[in-house]
Amino acid sequence: MKAVLSIAGSDSSGGAGIQADIKTIAAHGLFAETAITALTAQNTLGVAGVLDVDPGFVEAQIDAVFEDIRPDAVKVGMVSSSEIILAIARALERHGAANIVVDPVMVATSGARLIGEDAIETLKSRLLPLATVTTPNMPEAEVLCGFPVWDEASMGLAAHELAHATGAAVLVKGGHSDDRADDVLVVGEEPLWLRAPRIDTSNTHGTGCTLSSAVACGLALGYSIEQAVRSAKDYVHGALAAGLDLGRGSGPLDHMWEY
Repeated sequence: MKAVLSIAGSDSSGGAGIQADIKTIAAHGLFAETAITALTAQNTLGVAGVLDVDPGFVEAQIDAVFEDIRPDAVKVGMVSSSEIILAIARALERHGAANIVVDPVMVATSGARLIGEDAIETLKSRLLPLATVTTPNMPEAEVLCGFPVWDEASMGLAAHELAHATGAAVLVKGGHSDDRADDVLVVGEEPLWLRAPRIDTSNTHGTGCTLSSAVACGLALGYSIEQAVRSAKDYVHGALAAGLDLGRGSGPLDHMWEY
């Protein structure tokens, strides 16, 4: 059985973060491993509190995983401080980690900020260059690139700039647009547009976490980057279309929709 390591924050409501990652990895028939970067007190209505894990202990968790059941892919999600980012980068470099998917989580679906300003530069300089694939949404791509990302032209430009700056494949997700859910993937030079209709639902809590974990699953299974991204997009589309309706805010996806 292939293993996937999720390095991310914990979501007490179970819809995003580590919990969404475990469900996604299990739904793909793979073995989930974790290194928790932060505890959050949150639900579908918002984030009530965040407690960062000591950077040294984050690194110790990663070391423990690699020294025993070595993961075939790694997904990195919520990393709220420069110190935690540096600890993760050191550990991944030390163990020669492969198939790394970085989801640059900055803001929760509820609107809560999840990363410090100083950490963004460290993310760009130390973690994104280690990635095989980076999966920012439109607002995250805007922060990383420093210019407005609001339409197809700017999405494509952002994907190209990030790909050239980091050496990674970049998927800029278009789920924040009004009527479509079209994403653009840059692997090398030519942009590839992945078109999909937008599903009419407000229950999107954990969508980005789920997508990035599904991409990591594809890479662990030996898929090409394009195959992994297409498979992940289909999985998330099904999880949204299943119509799970839990909570009084932006509810979670149905991660086990195929079952």
